[in-house]
Amino acid sequence: MAKKTKLTFACNNCGAHSTKWAGQCADCGTWNSIVEVIEASVGVGDARRGGYAGEAGSRIENLSDVAPEDVIRFDSGLAELDRVLGGGLVSGSVVLIGGDPGIGKSTLLLQTSASLAQRLKTLYVTGEESLQQISMRAHRLNLSENAVRMLSETSVEALLAHAELEKPKVMVVDSIQTVFTESLQSAPGSVAQVRESAARLVRYAKQTGTIVFLVGHVTKEGALAGPRVLEHMVDTVLYFEGDQNSHFRVIRAIKNRFGAVNELGAFAMTELGLKQVTNPSAIFLSRHEEAVSGSAIMVTREGSRPLLVEVQALVAESHLANPRRVTVGLDHNRLAMLLAVMHRHGDVVMYDQDVFVNVVGGIRINETAADLPILLAALSSYRNRPLPRDLVIFGEIGLAGEVRPVQNGLERLKEAEKHGFKKAIIPQANAPKEAVGDMEIVKVQRLKDALELV
Repeated sequence: MAKKTKLTFACNNCGAHSTKWAGQCADCGTWNSIVEVIEASVGVGDARRGGYAGEAGSRIENLSDVAPEDVIRFDSGLAELDRVLGGGLVSGSVVLIGGDPGIGKSTLLLQTSASLAQRLKTLYVTGEESLQQISMRAHRLNLSENAVRMLSETSVEALLAHAELEKPKVMVVDSIQTVFTESLQSAPGSVAQVRESAARLVRYAKQTGTIVFLVGHVTKEGALAGPRVLEHMVDTVLYFEGDQNSHFRVIRAIKNRFGAVNELGAFAMTELGLKQVTNPSAIFLSRHEEAVSGSAIMVTREGSRPLLVEVQALVAESHLANPRRVTVGLDHNRLAMLLAVMHRHGDVVMYDQDVFVNVVGGIRINETAADLPILLAALSSYRNRPLPRDLVIFGEIGLAGEVRPVQNGLERLKEAEKHGFKKAIIPQANAPKEAVGDMEIVKVQRLKDALELV
């Protein structure tokens, strides 16, 4: 049966369809994201588009009748990547990796493919670079090239046909925005093409047990390009972060059906590719030769890993009607709220001061344990009095001026003690029941108590 073309409009942000163009998407509210797409309706003779769970023959079962099975994981050869994935690769899983151009996504996956190819059948599919370019990179990184199988293809039908013959255990597709299906008339990279191509690759992974890596482009705002449903289709979403002017890279799990989210792995970009950083706290600590004002050390937690991070603050007299509140790596609105709490409950007035706060190393902190270090660093800069170099701080600040506890306080203290810190200011509720080395632990209940200490 012949296929009929259909003209529709789709949102580049969420993938929602509509019959006419509009300036704003009615589903997600994004402006100027509606684009025209031409789709072909599926004929009667086309293959049935089944779900990911399997083909016909499904039946309803009680949850108690389904026996839980231990997940078998495969070592990727990079311990930091295994940590982010939850302990290793899982058969039939689909991993989506996003990041800025040139951050190291292809390098990471090429290194992983070369390591896995020694034990598992691996297929690297490239749609952006030629096979010669991949070979030059592998030669530059001194990777073992013998066992890595390569394919340059952008048609998802041809790609899957090769995969059916090759039967790889691991397959890398670089990138999903370059892959297209012949059943749709829209251009590669469009909302419909990305969604349908990803759906076919996910279905293939689930039916054959193949581990599939998908490389995704990102928008100028840093989000994954394409429809939002792309992140719902896959099992794991990883973001590759870092400043291109720095050789440190951080990979973070945003979604993981087989492990913890917000897990973090650290790498360093070298001439021989990405090298693992076994002690990430060293990245985010700049050891000053002498104590400086405006610097505070905190212990944040990324997934299952505690990290020591330096928070720097600069407070300067403002000559503007509205003093500036600038943050790098922190929430701008939370800084304004914390300064108001310090004004109300700590009697420290900064309404006529510009306040700049930065997290060293380019990491972004989303948890509330940074509240107390931020305020003490700001007070240190304001009074021009350095905090002790061996002091570590963490704690959440409430609007009533109380210092609230945070999760895993004992693990944070042990991490700080391991790096040589001798004193800690923590919430009263996080007081450990046992001694943590020879560390002096000061417990505070109110913000005013912490301010008086320093």
